[in-house]
Amino acid sequence: MNIKLGKYFSLIILVLSLSACSKKSGGGDRDSATGWVYNDPNWGGFEKFNESQQVTGPNLVPIEGGTFSMGLTEQDVTFEWNNVPRRVTVSSFYMDESEVTNQNWKLYVEWLQKTYTSYPEVSVQALPDFNVWRDELAYNEPLVETYYKHPSYNDYPVVGVSWLQAQRYCEWRSDRVNEMLLIEKGILNPSPDAKDSESFNTSAYLEGQYQGNVKKNLPDLKTGGERGVRFEDGILLPSYMIPTEAQWEYAALALQGNQAVSGDELITDRRIYPWNGNTARYKKHNKNQGNILANFKRGKGDYMGMSGALNDNASIPATVRSFLPNDFGLYHMAGNVSEWTADVFRPMTSQELVDADNNDLNPYRGNYYTEVIRDKDGKAIEKDSLGRLKRKSLTDEELANRENYRKSNVKNYNDDDSEDVEYGYGKTSLISDKARVIKGGSWADRLFWLSPGARRFKDEDKSDRTIGFRCSMSRVGAEAFKSGKSGNVFREGSKKSAAKRRY
Repeated sequence: MNIKLGKYFSLIILVLSLSACSKKSGGGDRDSATGWVYNDPNWGGFEKFNESQQVTGPNLVPIEGGTFSMGLTEQDVTFEWNNVPRRVTVSSFYMDESEVTNQNWKLYVEWLQKTYTSYPEVSVQALPDFNVWRDELAYNEPLVETYYKHPSYNDYPVVGVSWLQAQRYCEWRSDRVNEMLLIEKGILNPSPDAKDSESFNTSAYLEGQYQGNVKKNLPDLKTGGERGVRFEDGILLPSYMIPTEAQWEYAALALQGNQAVSGDELITDRRIYPWNGNTARYKKHNKNQGNILANFKRGKGDYMGMSGALNDNASIPATVRSFLPNDFGLYHMAGNVSEWTADVFRPMTSQELVDADNNDLNPYRGNYYTEVIRDKDGKAIEKDSLGRLKRKSLTDEELANRENYRKSNVKNYNDDDSEDVEYGYGKTSLISDKARVIKGGSWADRLFWLSPGARRFKDEDKSDRTIGFRCSMSRVGAEAFKSGKSGNVFREGSKKSAAKRRY
């Protein structure tokens, strides 16, 4: 009995000693494997950050991932067989609530003009192609001058931008959102007069190559001084990007709307359009019954119906929050403008490609791997004249010992063509590594193209009056979005405008 009491007293003394040690060291969290104390200068200042929910960036909507049947869900009237249905899974991500607007793009161009004063060609290259509105046998000349420039079209989708231009916009948008986050957190002061390489760039900032107008840095527990924000702090967001074809199609279908009971996997895994039914008219018995659900070309020569009874109220693109959103809350995932996706187009999306390796999780064609150029000490070399870090393609020699991939450019991987030559462009096909998938149908398309599974392509350096785009963002952490925790940090007062409907 005395022996047992002695053991108990020893245990109590040990617990009290650890507790006293913890208090003496500031009560920091301990490493589960070593007991080492985190967030305490007396223990080396090793940091552990509390788990935090990813904030939702401007205009983004949380899209909870899942499995779905990707591919055409109606009769293939074109007989191209380039979208054979196959079962895939898409991880959770974020998607723009609406298409990028003319006003969004105007801010982008104006920022480039104001910032890159030594390189005016940068803003010139960002301008949309206004001449996409011209047609040899139609009078659309007023739209050449007005569609982008006149404020009446501010909330209309930007068109006449190529895939390459859209990609550069995503990169610019990522930097502006992260810069604003640092300003909102009191880390930086606004720097509207920064020029050329002095402008904020996320990657350069994380590498310590952006000084900026610092208001108050974070405390550095290792040195007792201060430091800039690191990505590990959970403050900065991942990059905005053009959504992959799988992400775009999954978000357009919004199959969660077919879930009978919350939490039940018995979901009707089939939709022809981003809504239920086989027509483009609203079916529910209320004031919207019979109304058109999207902006498209109803028949030959019929872009919006008859005077006094217009069906979609738009002979060209409509405002980006017209009509009713789908079950994810996304506008115009069918009609209005077709949209760029990230994928390089190939006419084969067959089951054998899905069955190989892990291509049924987040399928995507278009990977081109690069890395930041670093010196012998592992530090990034000096950023370029526009404030961006310099990058290089990975060589076959650098990848020789890898097992998961062996080439930096795998756009033409396993596409029934030699990986050492282009995809028969100009000889057997009009498809090359420049061809990008477009989805969604447009104001000038018939109903068939509004099916999320339908797919076409256009070269990444070309543009069209029927093509716009929206951005997406990867989800960090858990797949499920906590209720009430994923609100858009920038969307104060925007709910009223988001609730507007065409009907």
